[in-house]
Amino acid sequence: MTPVVLEGRLVLPDRVLERGQVVLEGCQIVEVVMEAGRYPATLDYGESYLAPGFIDLHAHGIAGANVMDASVDSLRLVARRVAARGATSFLPSTVTAGTAVLRGVIECVRRVMDEPGDDESRVLGVHLEGPWISTAFKGAQNEAFIEPPRVEAARELLEVAPGTVRRVSLAPELPGSEDLARALIAAGVLVSIAHTGATYEQTIAAAELGASHVTHCFNGMSGFHHRAPGVAGGAMLRDDLFVELIPDGLHVHPGAMELLIRVKGRERVMLVTDSMAATELNDGVYSLGGKEVFVRGGDARLADGTLASSTLTMDRAVRELVTRCAVSLVDAVFMAATTPAIAIGLGSSLGALRPGYVADLVVLGTDLNAQATWVAGRRLG
Repeated sequence: MTPVVLEGRLVLPDRVLERGQVVLEGCQIVEVVMEAGRYPATLDYGESYLAPGFIDLHAHGIAGANVMDASVDSLRLVARRVAARGATSFLPSTVTAGTAVLRGVIECVRRVMDEPGDDESRVLGVHLEGPWISTAFKGAQNEAFIEPPRVEAARELLEVAPGTVRRVSLAPELPGSEDLARALIAAGVLVSIAHTGATYEQTIAAAELGASHVTHCFNGMSGFHHRAPGVAGGAMLRDDLFVELIPDGLHVHPGAMELLIRVKGRERVMLVTDSMAATELNDGVYSLGGKEVFVRGGDARLADGTLASSTLTMDRAVRELVTRCAVSLVDAVFMAATTPAIAIGLGSSLGALRPGYVADLVVLGTDLNAQATWVAGRRLG
């Protein structure tokens, strides 16, 4: 097999190397060369950046396609479009819905996982965002389908396609949530704290029980107050919690983003899009979980003004963080690729330009827009 040699500016964990090479053989990275010209370049990307492929652990849709369509064609469109924006792996995310709908989504995700397309981002499983959440902190979730936590209901969904449900977002303060969390963790499912009015103490207790993630930190949860630190305070202070951050400048103030990163460090903050079907499309009226979403200037909201998902892409997430906050490109890429890989248990094979790792890369122009994407050694598009 003839190696493929990519040349450009390399985004490494500790620095940007102004010129270097990444050598691919099959689906793996076999060498990272800390200089230009050692090998004849198959593709020279000039001043563009070669970065590890991004991993979006929270995406509802894009380009008119919605994960909740429970359609293989829709999910494949999502997989193609998120790949074009630099996400080489992703977790399709649901919204709160009835059991029959969620079963259909899980079955659809399994089919795409079992038969991946050559031009698609890698589907890592499914993220269930609800239905076991707080009605008081539902955000844009459809209250009609919110349910009390029940182990039996969760097991029914896990059995639809074993190994497909990768993460579940739930409210840990609800009666029955502790038993549900224990059952999910025992089944190898990651538990994320979300859409919750939990106290600081309940947040710490959930982490001690085994919850490992916090969904879209600061949004849909009890906020920080100096006499009641809430979920946000627990998320920041509990070192073993990975936290999602939507860096679109709408969901979280740049100052709060910078504070979160300073407190948690890049090793525990994961950039996500929380993107919906309106992403990449014009302003207008769209649907999310059966609710109308009004998109104006890329800002997606319900009629009452509630934020409803986002129109963010992973390359823009990195760009926004670099331009809005005192965050380096190195650290932004780390939070878009390396941290989510570690958080989902794939840090030994994904999320870095390193020999032996899967050859997932994104090529970013000097404007930090994705120019090309490589998934498992294949150039997409």
